[in-house]
Amino acid sequence: MFTILAIDDQEFNLAFMKEILSDYIFLKAKSGKEALHVLSESKPDLILLDVLMPDMDGYDLIRILKADNSTRDIPVIFITGCDSEAEEEKGLTLGAVDYITKPFRPSIIQARVKNTLKLIHQQRLLEKMARIDGLTEIPNRRYFQEKLDYEFHSAVQNNHFLSLIMIDVDKFKKFNDYCGHAKGDEALAIIAKTMQSCLSQPHEFLARYGGEEFVVLLPQTNKTEGLHIAECLRVQVYNTQLTYGPLDAKAFLTVSLGGYSLLPKKDQQPHFLLEKADACLYQAKNTGRNRVIWDSQPSLKQV
Repeated sequence: MFTILAIDDQEFNLAFMKEILSDYIFLKAKSGKEALHVLSESKPDLILLDVLMPDMDGYDLIRILKADNSTRDIPVIFITGCDSEAEEEKGLTLGAVDYITKPFRPSIIQARVKNTLKLIHQQRLLEKMARIDGLTEIPNRRYFQEKLDYEFHSAVQNNHFLSLIMIDVDKFKKFNDYCGHAKGDEALAIIAKTMQSCLSQPHEFLARYGGEEFVVLLPQTNKTEGLHIAECLRVQVYNTQLTYGPLDAKAFLTVSLGGYSLLPKKDQQPHFLLEKADACLYQAKNTGRNRVIWDSQPSLKQV
């Protein structure tokens, strides 16, 4: 259900909007200052904002909202008695998505709110589709890169461990050659689902990196913890027994994994972690496959 925050210094107007918008979760604030407090604790899907308020007017408040990364993307509809073209133009120029003037008609407010929320929903679906791999239905490389950048800088600020696992499906070309690309696609989807089942914490992030490669980002996870997760991934994929080859020489898909852990520093960049994990993956592939190779920052005492 969508959440709406109405900001108006008149209690009558707030009660009116709450009644006509009863299909939504309704939050209210009677001043700009109170609204900022509400927004510090929750993130509504839509803000309905009056222009004329005593401590700061609606124009001042929307400037603050649009300047803050945490609120700039929340759509704002002005609902006000200021009905001049200049005022409406000013509101829209400052970033409002709509401008509704008095006298208020419930059906008009309901329709415009509904249309705005419908657009929000469609936009979120498009954003989700742009971040999800169509074959495996897990996050794609683009989403992973965004997540890596965020978690790396968060780990720097909070002095937290950050671990990363690079994963490659062993001999996947042979599987494709023998079973066909349709079966290969099916196998990748099964492997993705299998590995996802090994991740029990919300912050453990699996993505398809490309082709038959996957990646797992593990915030607040040290080497010992990361190794345990990597071994779970390896064993569970092994146990799926995705077989191929002639009857007298059955083979099945396995994965090789390379992991790396560190306490990120300000002078390091996110790609450093990726490169280190990839080097471990290369070693795992070249020393027999179906194994985990893990390394960490030399100074870390984690095991």
